[in-house]
Amino acid sequence: MKQGKIIFLCGVTSSGKTSIVDAIQDISSEFFYVVANDLMVQMVGDKYLRENYSKYESKAVYYMYHMAKLLSDFGEHVLIDGCMLETPEWQRHYETVKEIFKDAPLFMVEVFCPLEICRKRNRKRGDRRKEQSEEQWEVWNKNVAYDMKVETHLHTPEECAKQILQMVFE
Repeated sequence: MKQGKIIFLCGVTSSGKTSIVDAIQDISSEFFYVVANDLMVQMVGDKYLRENYSKYESKAVYYMYHMAKLLSDFGEHVLIDGCMLETPEWQRHYETVKEIFKDAPLFMVEVFCPLEICRKRNRKRGDRRKEQSEEQWEVWNKNVAYDMKVETHLHTPEECAKQILQMVFE
């Protein structure tokens, strides 16, 4: 069975990842599976998140990667809406991603937006900690080898989605 393609959209909170996911799903009927950090964390009980948020968040996200790989192994195309951090709880994050997806058609996409714009978007959303964009910006893994970069302050989500799909299906 041919593996499905995996598009990993990496960016700090409010960089535009979810808007691009929505645009890809509007444009292409190929990608109907989405796994996202936020969705996986919702699976963890509040008691455990209050006890040690970082510990349980990181475990849930690593399970998410395995779920994406499994879907790909079954021939399904998958979108990952996530971020690539490097903190004590996320040690070897990128190396672990590379290990999990070593035999998979993974496309790493940097979703970039200047911090000041992310900060404004984040505050406007109101469903994140005020400083979450800055916090993630500070611990962003700068050693990731991306297949492409999209800039959401210069292009609409639809334009970014088209750029990504063109790269993936060329």
